[in-house]
Amino acid sequence: MTVNGTTYDRDVEPRTLLVHFLREELGLTGTHVGCDTSYCGACTVIVDGRSVKSCTYLAVAADGADVRTVEGVATDGELHPVQEGFWERHGLQCGFCTPGMIMSSVALLEQNPDPGEGEIRHAIEGNLCRCTGYHNIVRAVEYAAAKMRGEEPPAPDWEVPS
Repeated sequence: MTVNGTTYDRDVEPRTLLVHFLREELGLTGTHVGCDTSYCGACTVIVDGRSVKSCTYLAVAADGADVRTVEGVATDGELHPVQEGFWERHGLQCGFCTPGMIMSSVALLEQNPDPGEGEIRHAIEGNLCRCTGYHNIVRAVEYAAAKMRGEEPPAPDWEVPS
């Protein structure tokens, strides 16, 4: 498989989950292990252009696939617009869910560069956050979508128009 642009050729046990392969074999610990049941979404990665929960996805199923993890989102030290949006719109608190949220959001924006709030909420509904209440996460994705379209991001909710 190719992970974040690097091709790996490894033998794995047939029962090895993709999350464990990424974390233990490749040292990519940004993909978090949360619930081990695909409920929380902390383990979300992008496989061949679609977001998947790597805690229930076998590594052998990714044979020949293009896999992206949160470590592969930034380019040349520059934050991806989704990462920038999480920073600028305070889309994270403890940070445990953030890698999965970012990956789900990146996958959404690659499929739909101009999602509405409902589409954003639907795209991240498989990712649980215990800290933020999701409002700022949605605003972070709106910010990123605007940046990716070459537009000025909407003003943050806490700024009062003059």
